[in-house]
Amino acid sequence: MSQQPQDPEREEGKPDDLPSNEVTEGTEKAPHRAMFRAMGYDDEDLSSPMVGVANPAADITPCNVHLDDVAESAYEGIDDGEGMPIEFGTITISDAISMGTEGMKASLISREVIADSVELVAFGERMDGLVTIGGCDKNMPGMMMASIRTDLPSVFLYGGSIMPGEHDGREVTIQNVFEGVGAVADGDMSEDELDDLERNACPGAGSCGGMFTANTMASISEALGFAPLGSASPPAEDESRYEVAREAGELAVEVVRERRKPSDFLTRESFENAIALQVAVGGSTNAVLHLLAMAAEAGVDLDIEDFNRISARTPKIADLQPGGEKVMNDLHEVGGVPVVLRELLDADLLHGDALTVTGETMAEAIEAYDPPAISDLDADFLETVADPIHERGAIRILTGNLAPGGAVIKITGEDHLHHEGPVRIFEDEENAMAYVQEGNVESGDVIGIRNEGPRGGPGMREMLGVTSAVAGQGHAEDVALFTDGRFSGATRGFSIGHVAPEAYVGGPIAALEDGDTITIDIDDLELSVDLSDEEIERRLEERDMPEPNYTNGVLAKYGEMFDSAANGAVTNPGAKQD
Repeated sequence: MSQQPQDPEREEGKPDDLPSNEVTEGTEKAPHRAMFRAMGYDDEDLSSPMVGVANPAADITPCNVHLDDVAESAYEGIDDGEGMPIEFGTITISDAISMGTEGMKASLISREVIADSVELVAFGERMDGLVTIGGCDKNMPGMMMASIRTDLPSVFLYGGSIMPGEHDGREVTIQNVFEGVGAVADGDMSEDELDDLERNACPGAGSCGGMFTANTMASISEALGFAPLGSASPPAEDESRYEVAREAGELAVEVVRERRKPSDFLTRESFENAIALQVAVGGSTNAVLHLLAMAAEAGVDLDIEDFNRISARTPKIADLQPGGEKVMNDLHEVGGVPVVLRELLDADLLHGDALTVTGETMAEAIEAYDPPAISDLDADFLETVADPIHERGAIRILTGNLAPGGAVIKITGEDHLHHEGPVRIFEDEENAMAYVQEGNVESGDVIGIRNEGPRGGPGMREMLGVTSAVAGQGHAEDVALFTDGRFSGATRGFSIGHVAPEAYVGGPIAALEDGDTITIDIDDLELSVDLSDEEIERRLEERDMPEPNYTNGVLAKYGEMFDSAANGAVTNPGAKQD
C-alpha cells in the first residue's frame, strides 16, 4: 500500500467506468473509503485501478508454500505500475499428499472452489482486474476459470516448479518415489533405499518438476495467451521467478487501463494453440479435462475429439518426465516454453494471429521474445518438427462401446499400441491398489477401476499410486489400466482415464464383469469390450442404481453438480452442455 505523497508524474485518476468506482468515488462512498483507510490505503491508492492478487499460499504443499513471497512481488509490481493492489486468499489441495487416500476426492472439487471463491471476491469487492497465482495442479485451471467468468482484465502467474532432487547419482522427482513404492512391493528396491529416495526427492519449494499437471498447465497458460511468454519455466526459488511476478503485477495495471479482457484473446485458435503445445511436450492428460472446462467457461466451441485432430498433425518434440528424464528446469535452461512455441510456429502448427494478454499476437510475442531455435540447441530432450521424437502428439482420445463419450491416454512410447485381454474389474481405487501391492499383476493383465468419476467418486480421483505401483513392478508397458477417474500427470504407460460416460450415471463401464475381453488399440483410437450392445444394455438394466458416497457437505454438493468428464467436469450451470 502506498504511503508516499502523491507522485506528480503518476497517471491522473482512473477511468470513470471501472467497477471499483462504485466503492471509491463520491460523497456517499465515504464509509467505504474509511474501511480502506483502516487498512492503510490512501488517496493515491483510491484514485488508482484496483487489482486483486488471488493467492492460494498454504503450508499444505511445497507447490504453494512460497506463494506469499510470489504474491508480494506481484503486489509491488501493481503498486509500481500505479495500481491499487489488494491481496486475498483462497484454498489449495495437495494432490501428491492426498494421493491414494479418500482425500484425493477433494482435488478436482478444489478447482471449482478456487474458481468460485476468486469470482466471488472479485465480484463482491468490485475489483477492476486480477493477478491470479497458481501453484498446485488445480490452482492453475481454477484461477484461469475465475478470470474467464469475471472477464476482468487478468494476468495469470505461476509459482514455479521445484528443482529435482538427487539420489544415487541421478536426478529424481516425486514420480520416482511413487514408483519406488511398487519396486519395494516387488522386491526390486529395499525399504532403506526408498527411505533415502524419499528424503532427497523434493529439495524445496515449488510444483512437481516434471511435465506433470502443474507444469503442463503453466506452459499452456503461455500458449493460451493468459501469461507472458517465458513466465512458466523459472524455478520457484530462483530470483527470476520474482522478477516474473513483479512484471505480472505491472502488466495487470496495463491490461486494466487498456481494457484487455480474457474474452478479447481467448478464441478457438488460442485453445488449439494450447492443445498443440500440450501434445508436443507430452503434457498431462489432466489438461484435456481443464482445457475443455476453460473453453466451456469462455463459450468457446471445443470438443474432446479436437485433441485427436490436433495430435494427429502435431508431433511430439519434447522428451520430459514422466516419459523422459528431463524436468521443467532443463527446459528453462535452454529458453523455456517459447522454444517449443517457436518450433511449432515455424512449422505452421500454431495460430500466429491469436492474441495474447500483452496485446501482441502470438507470432509477435514469439518474435519479441526471440527464443533460440531447437536446431541450434545442444538439448538431447528436444527435437525438431522435421525429425520428431514421435510423428504424432502424445494425447489420444479413445472411443468405442466401452467409452462412447471418450477416454484419454498419453503415449510415452511407440511400442505396445495394441492390447487385448480379460479384465479384472474393481469398484474403487483402494481394492485395485491392494490387488497390485499383493503382487497379483502379471504381463498382459487389464485392470479396470470404476465408480471414481466426477459424480461417482465424487471428484474423479487421480490414481498415481496404482499406476506407479504397476510401473514400479516393471509393468508400465505390458499391463493396461482404465478408469472413469483420472490418472496423475506423473503417470506413464498404458493408463487410460476419463472413461465417459462414467459408471455412476450408467455408462458401459458399469456393465463390465471380470473376464470380459477388453480391446485397446491406440492406432485405431479404440477402447471396447467384446459384448453386444444388447448385452451391455441388459446388464445395465439389471444393475442397481448406486447410492451416492456422500449425502452431506461439500462432496455431496459438488458431486451433484459435476458434468461429464467429456465436457470438462464443469459445475457452472452456464458452462454445461445441454
